[in-house]
Amino acid sequence: MMKLLHATYFLFLLFFFIPTTSQGQLTRNSFLLEKNWRFFQGEVDRGESTALNDATWQHVTVPHDWAIYGPFDRAHDLQDVAVTQNGEKKASVKTGRTGGLPYVGVGWYRNQFNIPQFDANTKRVVLKFDGAMSEARVYVNGKEACFWPYGYNAFHCDVTELLHADGMNNKLAVRLENKVQSSRWYPGAGLYRNVHVIVTEKVHVPVWGTYITTPFVSDSLASVKLETSLKNADGKLVRMVTAITDAKGRVVAQKENQQKINYGKPFVQNFEVTNPALWSPEHPNLYRASTLVYIDGKLTDNFETRFGIREVRIIADKGFMLNGKIRKFQGVCNHHDLGPLGAAINVSALRYQLELLKDMGCDAIRTAHNMPAPELVALCDELGLMMMIEPFDEWDIAKCKNGYHRFFGEWAERDMVNMIHHFRNNPSVVMWSIGNEVPTQCSAEGYKVASFLQDICHREDPTRPVTCGMDQVTCVLENGFASLLDVPGLNYRTHRYEEAYAKLPQNLVLGSETASTVSSRGVYKFPVVKKGDMLYPDHQSSSYDMEHCSWSNLPDEDFALAEDHHWTMGQFVWTGFDYLGEPSPYDTDAWPNHSSMFGIIDLASIPKDRYYLYRSLWNKNEHTLHILPHWTWPDRVGQQTPVFVYTDYPSAELFINGKSQGIQRKSKASREERYRLMWMNTVYEPGEIKVVAYDENGKAADEKIVQTAGKPYQIKMETAHGTLAADGRALAYIRVKAVDKDGNLCPHADGLVQFEVKGAGTFKALANGDPTNLEAFHKPQMHLFNGQLTLIVQAAEEAGKIQVQAQSKGLKKDVLLVNAVAAP
Repeated sequence: MMKLLHATYFLFLLFFFIPTTSQGQLTRNSFLLEKNWRFFQGEVDRGESTALNDATWQHVTVPHDWAIYGPFDRAHDLQDVAVTQNGEKKASVKTGRTGGLPYVGVGWYRNQFNIPQFDANTKRVVLKFDGAMSEARVYVNGKEACFWPYGYNAFHCDVTELLHADGMNNKLAVRLENKVQSSRWYPGAGLYRNVHVIVTEKVHVPVWGTYITTPFVSDSLASVKLETSLKNADGKLVRMVTAITDAKGRVVAQKENQQKINYGKPFVQNFEVTNPALWSPEHPNLYRASTLVYIDGKLTDNFETRFGIREVRIIADKGFMLNGKIRKFQGVCNHHDLGPLGAAINVSALRYQLELLKDMGCDAIRTAHNMPAPELVALCDELGLMMMIEPFDEWDIAKCKNGYHRFFGEWAERDMVNMIHHFRNNPSVVMWSIGNEVPTQCSAEGYKVASFLQDICHREDPTRPVTCGMDQVTCVLENGFASLLDVPGLNYRTHRYEEAYAKLPQNLVLGSETASTVSSRGVYKFPVVKKGDMLYPDHQSSSYDMEHCSWSNLPDEDFALAEDHHWTMGQFVWTGFDYLGEPSPYDTDAWPNHSSMFGIIDLASIPKDRYYLYRSLWNKNEHTLHILPHWTWPDRVGQQTPVFVYTDYPSAELFINGKSQGIQRKSKASREERYRLMWMNTVYEPGEIKVVAYDENGKAADEKIVQTAGKPYQIKMETAHGTLAADGRALAYIRVKAVDKDGNLCPHADGLVQFEVKGAGTFKALANGDPTNLEAFHKPQMHLFNGQLTLIVQAAEEAGKIQVQAQSKGLKKDVLLVNAVAAP
């Protein structure tokens, strides 16, 4: 029997990895259109024409975001509006709302592609766009192929009939347009996600044509159901051979079935997997279903679907259950921009962000408020982060003058179907959200729109629950809006949780958006007070983590709700990372603020102090011990300077220059004291502060020391990315600091640092995390912000050494080497 299994496996691999027809041609070929794009920002008369000479247009690589290069300008997104979701009833001038970047306008992209051995009678060619911002009109050889208005969604169109007869030199043109006041954060501009060309036989599995579910899941056995759609197969007898392999490539189940396809129904196969490796954030186990499609004995397509085996349930009074175990979301919301890289997708940047979040103990991502890039979802599958995918920030009632409401009636269902089909095989996706703080929630018949969208989710994917981020609690409790959802999600309004739980039939509450605490990395304000909408002359917020917006709260309130009430489902913090736009509380004509301050991690991907507060509760595998503020205050000698410690240990003792300041223990005297150790009356004197943490038995378990820094002496660079793939895409994030002679960070250093990158890589971008900084991201020089910034370099396509040099006037320079190695 074992020999037979090995023989079957060998034959399967032979057929699958050499997927040829009897004519020796590939049955399926897919490639990216990355290079050789020509771009023009502005309107072009007949920009789709094959006769147009685009030789003078800019040469770009896709993914591409035309607006991230700036310049920053107050006039780019000046808006006189009332932000209703923030409770504003009167219009006021807003600046920096979309990042102060020139995203508005028309952009044209042109390229060409070849389909060798093309035959329109036997082949089909599809263009797939993972996202195009926005109102995309796609032309092939001068003729319109498709239109898709929503810039965040993936879409595809069959262009077979538009290609040249020989398949060669096909001209592709894409017109994009971002209208004024079409967004309330930075949306990006251009072909900011990947463009695919997919070539198949006439009978083929279409884009997103498989649907895998796991109807039964246990530790000993799982059933797997694979539904495969086929194009142009009606009335044909189809033979399908599928093997399911685990992470090590071992076949764990296989089937060969034969069916006649009619009425567009999918081809269904069922499998059993014994002793399945279940998917979870702690163990992100993945499988692959590899399928061969035969018509009349001839191989006509091969298709592979990656999936995970896991079970999702929502239980009244208990909350969210994954694989039979109750767990509470430790999640964050994220916008789609990558800080200084803009909206242009990059897998290295996404991976770096997710690894920082995982180290914090984060286990879930809410895509706020739009469909994500497929690369993000794939990484969440691999790294173990659950996802709530959310498509819309507005429905039929406007938030922005030129927002999505213009398209909702005609396009909402198509956008929802694309989103669900795109991501319903991804095990990381555990919930759909149908919207965020939509004004429709308070309309008399808003519940009908919510029901319409939820029904689409249930129809296209009955395996996942549906929620909606609701901020108008009174409305949704009274008009039936909240009661019809699978999961009621509340944005903030922590004081209404118990009321919502008591009134709603679901008997549970999800923190779909929480906290909105604001802070600037390395900035500390005195006196230390808990307050909303604090404003300062320097346009910063305090990193003592005691400040929030008028509608929001401190993290401690959400921690307590999750711990104290079994019916709460956890939270999605606003936000994991700072993002471009929405510079609250400095959004009312407070230029130059142009990026958010909500992030746990700043725009330069440097963790703020708040990162360690969340880590102290969420990371159950490693201890956390973090001191704030820094201890370099030449103007505060003799003044009260509170010291906070974020730690998972129950108590700690603080020493200033060897003198004990007493032991603080976590208590329920206040919410802040429950999660933070605070010495409010400490007086600053230069020297050393040390904290000694004690375990549950009162024994010293860990300690940390912070020294007063001397004068800046040198620039120091460090990176976790010492080796990169030489693929032309991989990025190294390099932390740049000003330090004194002893290596202590100089927290007040703000000098200009200049960079030179040589060898097997190039300079990509800079960011320092300052929400008021107007220096361009793409120029190789920038001022430090509170002693630090981040440099990003990109590997070339040839292996070698990347040499990075950093220098600042009056300081010792630093040189760092990064290896770019050929892919194995």
